[in-house]
Amino acid sequence: MNVYLTFDIEVWCGSWQELDARFPPAFERYIHGRSAAGEYALPKTLEILNRHGLRGVFFVEPLFSARFGSAWLERICQLIRNAGQEIQLHLHPEWTDEIRPPVFPDKPLKKRQHLIHYDRAEQTRLVALGRELLEAAAGTAVSAFRAGSFAANRDTLAALAANGIAVDSSLNAAYPLSGEDLRGELDLETPQRWNGVELAPMSIFHDGLGKLRHAQIGACSFAELRQAMDDAQAQGRGQFVILSHNFELLRSGTSLPDAVVVRRFEALCRHLAAHRERLPTRGFADYAPPRTATRLAPPRVGKFATLTRYAEQALRRLPPALSPLR
Repeated sequence: MNVYLTFDIEVWCGSWQELDARFPPAFERYIHGRSAAGEYALPKTLEILNRHGLRGVFFVEPLFSARFGSAWLERICQLIRNAGQEIQLHLHPEWTDEIRPPVFPDKPLKKRQHLIHYDRAEQTRLVALGRELLEAAAGTAVSAFRAGSFAANRDTLAALAANGIAVDSSLNAAYPLSGEDLRGELDLETPQRWNGVELAPMSIFHDGLGKLRHAQIGACSFAELRQAMDDAQAQGRGQFVILSHNFELLRSGTSLPDAVVVRRFEALCRHLAAHRERLPTRGFADYAPPRTATRLAPPRVGKFATLTRYAEQALRRLPPALSPLR
């Protein structure tokens, strides 16, 4: 079963006011995460992956660079490229109204949070702009895409097809906004081809309390991720898609490492490295989609694995001074 370790790479300033002053320190925290312990944002993520010989897919959000300049985006891409990892396209259209000259000069400047708030022509233009910015900064071609907040619809998939992007990894059956106008027509958790675009949805599972969750490093225990992968493979699934972000190894609102999530990510990478023959990590640049004849129920994990997550969440609330990594 192929495993796709995917990372959404983005920068947020905490407010849309005083962006020019807020952006440089926000970039340093979200991308580097420097503290006395080291750089626990993107650099540490890349170091851990490479130490274990694993492949990751880095969905990079480029629209911010149309406001602040390409040099910032180039720094991100250089980090990823130097680590030998894959760069693909991520879009958060919240940046659109911050760009000058306006992307849509005939439309009023207002904040529209998700791609689904844009019509097909607008989405097609935004995907084209994002691709142009990212390919120029990365020096590599884009072949896969993920919408910010998984907020994609049928117009998003049409926009990808119009831009020649072959793979979408936006659909998330655990998010109501994701594929809202495709539900009932498509199984949002099954890899499939739709109007010329290969769909590689987020992997979801039922946790030990019966709740539907997507596989995210910062939001699931290692035991949950391991058991969900094992059950998915036992079902005969051909792939498992995991999510993280450039800032998930950091404590919320700081540049200090989150010891619980760091250890969880290390444990996941050790597990995948130890089982690389049955759980190889892959990229989307050479995507080989599996085909499943029948619809499968989401994988399930045990109650103890989920209770472990609750215990870890309690540990994460401890003051930074009590963290073994600081």
